[in-house]
Order: sequence, then C-alpha cells, then structure tokens
Amino acid sequence: MNKKLKTYLLIAAALIVVVILILPKLTSSGEKKLTAGVRSDAPIPVKAIVVKANKLENKVLVSGTIIANEEVELRPEIAGKITRIFFKEGSYINKGALLIKINDEELQAQLKRSDYRLKLLADKELRQQTLLKREAISQEEYEVSLNEFNIIKAEIELLKAQIAKTEIKAPFSGHIGLKNVSEGSFVTSSTIIASLQEIKTVKIDFSIPERYASLIKHGDEILFTTAGNDEQFKGKVFAVEPKIDAVTRTIKVRGIYNNALGKIVPGAFADVELVLKQIDNALLVPTQAIIPELKGQKVFLYRAGVVAPRSVQIGIRTEKDVQIVDGLTAGDTVITSGILQIRPGMLVTLSEIK
Repeated sequence: MNKKLKTYLLIAAALIVVVILILPKLTSSGEKKLTAGVRSDAPIPVKAIVVKANKLENKVLVSGTIIANEEVELRPEIAGKITRIFFKEGSYINKGALLIKINDEELQAQLKRSDYRLKLLADKELRQQTLLKREAISQEEYEVSLNEFNIIKAEIELLKAQIAKTEIKAPFSGHIGLKNVSEGSFVTSSTIIASLQEIKTVKIDFSIPERYASLIKHGDEILFTTAGNDEQFKGKVFAVEPKIDAVTRTIKVRGIYNNALGKIVPGAFADVELVLKQIDNALLVPTQAIIPELKGQKVFLYRAGVVAPRSVQIGIRTEKDVQIVDGLTAGDTVITSGILQIRPGMLVTLSEIK
C-alpha cells in the first residue's frame, strides 16, 4: 500500500511540473493570437465632426486703462504767495476761467513806474522828431531818443507777461480735482495746485500682439468693461502707434468712448475686446484635430471607415477652433479623438459625430 501511494504521489508531482512548464506558453500564445486578431480586425472607435461654413469673428482680448480725453496738472509758472483761489473742488470749470491768483504787487508797481517813464519818453521822442524836421538836432540824437522809447515799451510788455504768469487759468473745460494748496500758501513752479480733466470723452489705452499689427485700423470697433460694472461699453479705435515695442513685441492702441453720461472714470482698469475681422463662411475644426508636421499641419479624415490624412493650411485661431483656409471643403468628416492611436489606412468606427 505504501508503494502504491508513493507511485501515485510521484505521478502527480510529475504532472504538476509538466502543467507548470506548458501552461504559460499556451496562455502567451493565446494572448498573442487574440491581440493580433484585435489589431488586424477590430476597428478603433473615434469621434468626428462634419466641416461646415460658420461665421468667424477674429477677436483679441486684452487689458487696458481708461484715461481722460485731456488732463493737466495745474502748476504756477512763477514762485509767490497765493492771494485768491477762485475754484471749488470737484466742480466743472469753463475754458479760460481764472483759478488761482498769485501776489503781483511788486510787478504792478514796476509796471506803473514804467508807464510814467513811457509817457515822458514819448513826449521827448515827439519833441526830438519836431527838432529833427527843423534840422535843429542830428539824426543820431533823434535815434537815441527813439531807442529809449522803444526799450521802455519792451520793458512794459515784459512786466505784463510776468503779471500774466501770476494768474492760473483753465486751459480747457473740464472737471477740476482736489486742491493741494490754500490761500496764503507759498508756491513754486514745482507745486501742483490741482488736476483738471476733460472726461466727457475718455480714451482706452491697451496693447495687442504684433501679429495683429496689419489687421487693426482707425475706426475699428472695441468693446470693454470696467471693474465693478457689468455693463459692456462700445467704443472705436482712435489711434495706433506707428511702431512695435521691441521689448514687449506689442503695438499700442488707443480707443475712444463718448462718456457724456459720466459712467466711466479715468484711471479704471478695463477688459477690452477688439474685433479685428469678420468672416462669414469660415471652415472651422477643433484645435485637437490639428496635427503639426515638419512642413505644416494635417488632419485625419474619416473615409468609409478608413483613416485618410489631409494636409491643411490654417488661419485664425480661437479658444476652441482653428480656421482652415485650404485643404478642406464643407462636408468633410474630420476625426477629433484618438489622434495619437490612429494611423493612415487604419479601420475606424464613429462613436460620435457632430
């Protein structure tokens, strides 16, 4: 009995060893056959889109700053003590209105003295002219009197110009800001009295990438919003810088907006949307469908269950789509998924088509 048991155990052990040696080979062979069958026979499911003509707006989204149409910091031209302030802070000022008066008593006294001298020299010149006609004096003596008269006239003009500098007038109509001085303050040419801004029209300064330089022009429409205001405002391109910034590789643009209602405040941050060009019949494909090549770009087309490559030329890019300017026609079916797994000539099946 013990001999039989030993014999059975040996046979069982031998069978186990044989199974261990053969089973992996059988499994590996079966997997290879199964994989080969899948690769050669089973189509890969992909998604696709049917190319159609769409309306395309080439938009540029940038940040900008609101500035006043006209803005100036009011500073005196000469040093002196302020004797009168004629404006109210935050009020609207008309062009030419007197804002500040600086003490001019000394200049006024000099002007009065010069006026007296002018009268005396005028009488003297008249007498000398009469004597010259009678040949009682020489031409040289008359010219000395005439020069003295002309010099005092020039001195008077100089004094009047200096007196005019003691008054600060509004260079244009607008809203004046907060004053930084009071009556009795001593000011110099570096003292800022207040700021004056014309905000019935405001400007929007922003920069766009250099690749759009040839597309933008005067009169193009811009849309913008400001912080804390959900309303979208519409303006126009007012001016374009004639050169590209060599550091930022951008070009500066200035828009303009009619701010008659005063909704826009200068200095505000603005989100600007610039519409450069509108195409009514643009062929668009999703960005992920574009495959870069050494000599350009291509897409994969779905043709009766088979992958077909097609070289294309792209145009405008948006956030999700790319314009195809050459290589496709309306009605073509472009594969949009599984781009890295498929190859030309492979069998595919459409799991989703738009």
